[in-house]
Parts: sequence; C-alpha cells; structure tokens
Amino acid sequence: MADFPESVFVREEGPREGIQIETRPLKTENKIRFIESLAETGVEEIHCVSFVNPKKVPGMADAAEVIRGIDRRPGVKYLGLFLNMKGLERALTLPVDIEGAIRVSASESFSRRNTGMNLEETLEEQRRYLSVYKQRGIPVEFGYIMTSFGCNLEGEISTEQVVLMVRLLEKVAGEQGIRLRGIYLADTVGWATPPEIERKIGAVRERWPDFEIGLHLHDTRGVGLANAYAGLRLGVARFDTSCAGLGGCPFTGAGAAGNICTEDFVFMCEEMGISTGIDLERLIECGRLAEEIFFRTLPGKLVRAGSLKGFRRSHDVA
Repeated sequence: MADFPESVFVREEGPREGIQIETRPLKTENKIRFIESLAETGVEEIHCVSFVNPKKVPGMADAAEVIRGIDRRPGVKYLGLFLNMKGLERALTLPVDIEGAIRVSASESFSRRNTGMNLEETLEEQRRYLSVYKQRGIPVEFGYIMTSFGCNLEGEISTEQVVLMVRLLEKVAGEQGIRLRGIYLADTVGWATPPEIERKIGAVRERWPDFEIGLHLHDTRGVGLANAYAGLRLGVARFDTSCAGLGGCPFTGAGAAGNICTEDFVFMCEEMGISTGIDLERLIECGRLAEEIFFRTLPGKLVRAGSLKGFRRSHDVA
C-alpha cells in the first residue's frame, strides 16, 4: 500500500546545478535576478553557488559576488556548496548559509573525479568539516550519499554498498556525538529506476527506521518524475529539484541531465493533494526567466504547457 506524505519539502538546486555546467558565460546580475525570483515562490532553501576551483567550474568564478549581491528574503536560506576544506573556509567568510551536512560517494571512482579524494580521504575530510561545524555552532542533520544508484565510471551500485555508506556516515557523525536526522540518496548521474528506488529506500528503512530519507534525482534517462513518484509512495518527503530542469554534473564522465524539474514536480504533488508550500504560477515564471537567462529551451514541461489553473477557470466560465 502507498504511504504518500501530506506535504513535501522542496529544495531548489537550479542556480547551482544549472550554472555549474553551463558553458556560456552568464552575467552576475542575471544569476542574482534568478535567485531572487525563486525566493519569491515560497521555496525555503536555494542552492545558489558552489565554492569550487573556477578553472574547473568557470561558471562559479563569481560565487562571492553573487552571494553578496542577493537581496535576501526573510525565511529563505541561500546555500553554497563546497567540496573541500578550502571551499568551506571560503564560504565561512561570506554571507552564505551553510548546511551542516556530511557527504560521501558510493562510487570511489566518482569521488576521485569529483573531489580528488578516495573514500578514506573523504571520511577524514568529513571529520574536519564536523569539527568546524561544532566550533561554529552549525547544526548537522543529514548525510548525503552521491551516486547511490549507479555511476558512469563504475556501473551499478549495489544496495549493500549504499547501506555501508550510511553506516560509515553514521559512525563518523557519532564520533562527534552527533545523531543524524536522516540520509539523502543522490542519483547523481541518472541511473535510478523506480524498482531501484524501492530497493534502496527499503534497505535503509529496514536498518534505520527512524531516519528521514530525501532524494536528489536527475532526469538523465527520462524517468526522474517516475522515480520521485516511487519515493512519494514510500513516504519520502524531502526532494532536491531544479527550476526548468537545469543542471547536470561536470565530473561524471558523461553528460548528466539536470535534476527533476521543480515546477513539474510541484505540479504533480499538488495534483495529488500533497502540499509543497510553493506558488506554482510564480515558479513557472521563474522557469521562463531561466530560459531567457540561459538563452535556450530548457527541459521543463510547464514552462510551455502551463498549469491547469487557467484551463479549469475557462472551463468553469464556459
């Protein structure tokens, strides 16, 4: 039987996910404009920038200028991602919200490509993060497992490997007296299918029944929303999404598509009676703004089709 949640928490990834893989230079003011527009929709967290090597990710060279330039809306977190201690130290000097999370990849090959570290080195880096979080009073709630469903460099990722990664993150957090609230399973490259979603969530739930589970899904092979639906059926209530379907990962060894489209996902949830707290019509306008800023047609469907609100109103009048 399905166990759909009554509401879901949606974190917006578009500004970071989209810009990190973009080859065309984007104006700093347009990045800020996009972020500020998203903040008007009701989303509570926006991943805005990455503090990474600008030689590897040129689109993030102006990350500091973007963060400093945002006119912040109360109640919204403006997050920045970092992949190493240097990035964290840089983030701490800027007016950016820091998520006290710890991250590991289920694929060691991807980890080496993404951060230049193997598993052992990654865990040591996470321990250093935790020390900084503790010193700064930054709460730590979630662990993230990248490439939970597969990797272009290593192929399929077993359920046992994912369970092992959860255990390692739990252990590392426990060393600092931290009890994790939950785990995000990330389909970083787009290997997930609904049966794999069910298997891996089931395995984590079996061993950690109190953990909240989140999903970070990419739509590389066109089953992103189907995977999200499979997660919803199992009661998953935390999702990372990307306005207009922006994004992809520059370190996968092959081009990954963006996250599941925020407005398409919100539309599906609202039609199912699952509350998101997001203004869908404003969100669709953000998708159209993204197409204007990125100078191309983007994968999101509602940007062109719109919601059913206008059609229903016309039908009622008729």
